[in-house]
Amino acid sequence: MAELLKNARRIVVKVGSSLVTNEGRGVDAQAIGNWCRQLALLAQQGREMVMVSSGAVAEGMKRLNWSARPKELHELQAAAAVGQMGLAQMYESKLSEHGMGSAQVLLTHADLADRERYLNARSTLLTLLGLKVIPVINENDTVVNDEIKFGDNDTLGALVANLIEADALVILTDQKGLYSADPRRDPTARFIDVAQAGDPELERMAGGAGSSLGSGGMITKVLAAKRAARSGASTVIAWGRENDVLLRLAQGEAIGTAFVAATPKFAARKQWMADHLQLRGAVTVDDGAVAKLRDDGKSLLPIGVTEVEGEFHRGDVIAVRDPRGVEIARGLANYSSAEARLIARKPSSQIEALLGYANEPEMIHRDNLVLA
Repeated sequence: MAELLKNARRIVVKVGSSLVTNEGRGVDAQAIGNWCRQLALLAQQGREMVMVSSGAVAEGMKRLNWSARPKELHELQAAAAVGQMGLAQMYESKLSEHGMGSAQVLLTHADLADRERYLNARSTLLTLLGLKVIPVINENDTVVNDEIKFGDNDTLGALVANLIEADALVILTDQKGLYSADPRRDPTARFIDVAQAGDPELERMAGGAGSSLGSGGMITKVLAAKRAARSGASTVIAWGRENDVLLRLAQGEAIGTAFVAATPKFAARKQWMADHLQLRGAVTVDDGAVAKLRDDGKSLLPIGVTEVEGEFHRGDVIAVRDPRGVEIARGLANYSSAEARLIARKPSSQIEALLGYANEPEMIHRDNLVLA
């Protein structure tokens, strides 16, 4: 695990509300500044860093002079809207002190369930990383209640790790890591330094979904590690106030609890593409395109498409068939079926002229395509 983090190029870091807001007292400038310093140093080393940060509601409560957390959903959403301003401003300020650009990205689970919005979110985040900008992501609490109801962004952190195919997910929390039982109640509880992500025993150790320990606590982090592992990302849960925790983890030091993904990154994505997405349509390609896909590992360009079958939207999963009708691959379409019919057999340079716009030069990018 130490080597996995040491060699990780793309890392998602998630911090919880209690850390970001100093136990609910408002945005903790010193803590955020410390993490931003580490994020900047790692980015300057050539790593691609993404921050998933909670804390909008707590900051909003402070700005609105509310002493108690409201129970009404509309008040929680209002607090999130007010607090998000301060949260984003703090990250921007602290990252700029170290010469790093930042971007605020607000997501909902629906954004990652809908294929077209999934691809748009993925493209935006990867573009930001390519521009050497650090995205700061939070759930859009003003329009959904999931994050407000459960109180943390652990699941969102895992979904983002899957979305951008991160090498690792680091969850910073107010605990040292996972114990075999609640150490506050069981003096014999032992610390778990390394485990395999998805091991059912880990969920029992974390307290179970219905326990007081697990509700919004360690159980959500264990489940997030399980989810991140599906795309091959290993996870570390560590104490967020550990000195230089991100830098030391990136250097290969063993800190916190490591959840190792059992499936290599590419194999996990291949399984996800092949087994877990419903086909919406298909395209038939010529022998030249078959050779480029199979032998050269290239993307599928519109010029190689000879026929379009079914009705699908951008982001839907479609089959790729050879001239004999045999499925040779499947992937996420960059264009709808109607658009595909217009650009089929045409060079990518003509897409904008034919459609009036150009999303991508490829019909299916090689990163979103798996061979049968």
